[in-house]
This record gives sequence, structure tokens and C-alpha cells, in this order.
Amino acid sequence: MFTGIIKEIGEVVRVERRGQFQKLTVKAQKVVEDASPGDSINVDGACQTIVDLSDGCFAIESVAETLRLTTLCSLKPGSLVNLEAALRLSDRLDGHLLTGHIDGVGEIVGRQQRVGNTVLTIKATEELEKYIVPKGSIAVDGISLTVVSVADTLFTVSIIPYTWQNTTIRLKPSDAMVNLEIDILAKYIAKLAESETEPKITQQWLQQVGF
Repeated sequence: MFTGIIKEIGEVVRVERRGQFQKLTVKAQKVVEDASPGDSINVDGACQTIVDLSDGCFAIESVAETLRLTTLCSLKPGSLVNLEAALRLSDRLDGHLLTGHIDGVGEIVGRQQRVGNTVLTIKATEELEKYIVPKGSIAVDGISLTVVSVADTLFTVSIIPYTWQNTTIRLKPSDAMVNLEIDILAKYIAKLAESETEPKITQQWLQQVGF
């Protein structure tokens, strides 16, 4: 599990592709201080496993499903990525709970600089639209953000200066693709709602409880 609070920005130093398999080597400092092979790490929102550590770098391996559902397939040497180590049970929970399982890729379609914040407009897929609500949580490239407004498949997020300066989101131009993870609570609620074959609140039920 993760929180969406980015710990540092890493740099991709090597990309190895073999068919639908990719190995990335990323240069970092903070997240590798006490890391070990086998640990989980969040790279631009995607939960990956560290397979190797050496000289201030870590390596991850991505399979076809990860490459299909995320932007990791577009990374190249020199690309900068958001990094977060896995949450410990003793850690303080900032942001919101993330699994690192990307639900889809969105597109930045607008940017508005304001006094004290930056508002991004992002286009999501139709499949994700029903899970995105105003004041709800969403992760964009692994960053925990709050949804400001929603209009069909478009939603906006407001980014404070600290987040803007300490993540890669400031480097993303309009038309850039970003990884999206929907709030897991929204997905569970939607699943439960879809499984209900009959409404719980009916005229008969209201009469039984005294209405």
C-alpha cells in the first residue's frame, strides 16, 4: 500500500525491452536508503517490485499488462518519475490509501495558473467516469489529489505549490498522458451497488419500520 505522498523524483537511466517485457533502472536516493530486492515501490503511480539494487539505482521489471495499462512503456533514459516506497504499518497516513494498481491512463487537456495553486483539467476514460466525484480522492501519476469538479469524462484537480515543485506534474505539458488510480473505496461501493438485485429502501420496508 501507498499514500500518494511522493518522497522524491527519480531519473530513468536505462531501459531494456524484450518483446512485451521491460526492465527499468532508476537513479534515486531516499527510497533506496533501506530498500531491498523484493520490496514494492511506486513508480509514477504503478506498484512495481525492486529486482536489483546497485550504486544508488534500483531496477524494476514490467510485464505486458503493466505496459498496456500505464505510461511506463513510454519512459526513456532521462525521464523523471515520481517515487514512493511502500507504506509501513507504523507510518503516519497522509494522502489516501493507494494500491499502486493503475485503473487507466488519462490525458492532461488544460492548465490554469492561479495565485497559490495550479488547476489541471484531465480527461479520463468513460469506464472511470462513474468513480470520480467532486471532493473525492484520486491519484495522478502516484500523487494523492482531491477532485475539484467533474463534467462527464473531464475532471479538475488543484495542486498546491509544494506538490507542484516536488513532483513531476509541473513537467507535464498539455496532451501528456498520466496514470490514474481511482479511490479504492469508490470501487468497492460501486461494486456493492451493482450487486444489489433489489433496492433496500422500499414502500413495504418503510411501513415496517413505522413510516
